[in-house]
Amino acid sequence: MRKPAQREVFSSQAGQCVPRSERAHALFNDENLDLLAHLLDDWFRIPGTSIRFGLDGLIGLVPGLGDVLAGLASTILIVAAWFRGVPYITLVRMVVNLGIDVIVGAIPFLGDAFDIAWKANRRNYALMVRRLEQPRRQTWRDWLFLCLIGAALLAIFMIPLLMVLWLLAWLRPYL
Repeated sequence: MRKPAQREVFSSQAGQCVPRSERAHALFNDENLDLLAHLLDDWFRIPGTSIRFGLDGLIGLVPGLGDVLAGLASTILIVAAWFRGVPYITLVRMVVNLGIDVIVGAIPFLGDAFDIAWKANRRNYALMVRRLEQPRRQTWRDWLFLCLIGAALLAIFMIPLLMVLWLLAWLRPYL
């Protein structure tokens, strides 16, 4: 009996194209993962419009817990990408896409609209497929994206620190 054809993926550790797991490759095939991304991001359509949403948007309507549960379901794509041998830089980019989706999605109402527009699962599926079809280690776009996210995170964490330092400097004459 002949084995089904597999996509070869680049393994940076071995320097050759191999999936990380043969068994997972069968479970995490393109058809199943495309269906999952479709179910989570654009399964339903609002009649009379081109606006599509999935279970991610619906589950996200549940305050607090909904976005966490939708985020957990979305991690299946990232785990599948790892098993299929997607380069680590692309995995980080996928995690950032999901993180943006979960964090912004936690904002009531505005976050739900963002979930419908952002479609993190579709983005992550497209990233995975692109890297499997063109197995390169990374591109300048991957690095630029990560550098911009890093700079934004640094700014976000520096603002409270600078505010505390300013407050301490302002209170120093009174202490």
